[in-house]
Amino acid sequence: MFPDLQRLIDLQRLETTIADAKATIAAHPQRLADAEAQLAAATQGLDAAKSRLKDNQDARRALEKDVALYQGRLAKFRDQQSAVKTNKEYQALGHEIETAQRDLGGVEEKVIERMVEADVIAADVKQAETVFAARRKEIEAEKKRLGDELTAVEASLKAATDARTALLPQMEPRLVATFEQVARVRKGIAVTMATRDGLCSVCHVRLRPQVFQQIRHNDSIVQCDSCQRILYYIPPPPPAEGAVVR
Repeated sequence: MFPDLQRLIDLQRLETTIADAKATIAAHPQRLADAEAQLAAATQGLDAAKSRLKDNQDARRALEKDVALYQGRLAKFRDQQSAVKTNKEYQALGHEIETAQRDLGGVEEKVIERMVEADVIAADVKQAETVFAARRKEIEAEKKRLGDELTAVEASLKAATDARTALLPQMEPRLVATFEQVARVRKGIAVTMATRDGLCSVCHVRLRPQVFQQIRHNDSIVQCDSCQRILYYIPPPPPAEGAVVR
């Protein structure tokens, strides 16, 4: 491999590592926020279930107060009925008692409905607690993984940056300038392989036969006629011992 070409390949590898590391570091806050949002959604689901249970309990307590009110009214009417002296008064109180009993029965039915509903909601709360606990465990693990990844990527960025700093003085300024010019207009990729069937591996344009032959030697700096990327060639591995060559 031509030394200048190898240095360009190494520079491309380092530039790609640096760019990928910077992209990962830049995305870290959003990825962390996404994890927090998932935890907030799980918390919201649990809070909603607990709120429904509280509303049910509050409604049930209000109904139980109505039950006590109607029971007190019934007791009062019965006491009054036992003390009346005329049949008309007795019948009037009997009508009041029937009305109060009907109202009491209606409220007691609603209390039972709330009790049945509470059993369903309590099961929902338990399920939401289970889901929340599982999600919290997953998200805490994800946050730890993201933190560990960030630490590793920051270390990788420093190592690649240091290696790039050490490599640049070993390269001819004109080659560095060519590399940077192509990288600027080609999304950071200035050096790439030629495929074994004679194509640029990025723009996929077929190389002229004489150009491809020159690239295969890896002994000079050759650029793709189409995208201007610097090309190199990796020959196929030798066939395994005993393999049939076709």
